[in-house]
Amino acid sequence: MAGDAYDFWLFDLDGTVVDVDPDYPREVIGEVGDRLGYSFTDREADHLWYGVGGARSDVFSRRGLDPDVFWETFHEVEDPIARAESSFVYEDAAAFISGLDCPTGVVTHCQSYLTGPLLDHHDIADWFDAVVCCDDDIGWKPDPKPVELAMDRLGVGYNGHEGALVGDDPDDTGAAWNAGIDAIHVDRVDAVERGQCVLGDRRIGGFDDL
Repeated sequence: MAGDAYDFWLFDLDGTVVDVDPDYPREVIGEVGDRLGYSFTDREADHLWYGVGGARSDVFSRRGLDPDVFWETFHEVEDPIARAESSFVYEDAAAFISGLDCPTGVVTHCQSYLTGPLLDHHDIADWFDAVVCCDDDIGWKPDPKPVELAMDRLGVGYNGHEGALVGDDPDDTGAAWNAGIDAIHVDRVDAVERGQCVLGDRRIGGFDDL
């Protein structure tokens, strides 16, 4: 599959295009736990950060932790610059996205106050013609609204253009299908660790497969 297989491309950000050094999530979650009076294991910290296979909800339930309180504290703890400096761009994603010659966009659960500094730090903001950061007003994947907003900003809408959303999470697949575009799942997390096999119009091990 070449880059010109679609008229436009959308990408999830965290876990798809970029990721963080393994120690960083555990440091942040550890500080959140200290403020809330919880001590999280490394495995729990990983599950709270990545949320694979519903693991995040399991930790909240098992620990009797209010998700709203957790996220409020999390956003107080996390520093955008520290996050950006602790992150990296996947080389396969860089090679593929930087070579595209069509409308491209990001649809991410990463909040805008984190997304902007991250894109700037890695000098990749100019890869994308539209960036949509999900929130309570816009909606959260698998809701199609964030994807539809990105499509509107790209000027592709529902006017005969064919596009795809590439992501590493089932919510990405759901958002793509709900918005009527193709879903490409990139396996950044082992299916055994995730606890489920994620479907898609295509499943890839990395962007090299495209």
